[in-house]
Amino acid sequence: MSVSPTSLLGGESVYCINQAQLNEAVRLYESDPDASPRLKQFVEQAQCELSRNEQAALAFVLIEQLRNPPDKAPCACQSKNKNEV
Repeated sequence: MSVSPTSLLGGESVYCINQAQLNEAVRLYESDPDASPRLKQFVEQAQCELSRNEQAALAFVLIEQLRNPPDKAPCACQSKNKNEV
């Protein structure tokens, strides 16, 4: 018997979102010369490949991992020097 997935698109608030942080995130996404292209590419890919519920799950997991980093070494992309190609 299949269990219906829990929707992550609404309901009670778990975290309070700081408006200044949200504004900065939108600025980075929309107009930062370095971050904007990478963020837009990542978001476009997520929107193409993930359902809305999966996109919401990704957002929650990213926030949770930023709040409480997992006890493991960073992935290769995080450990590279920013100037490396």
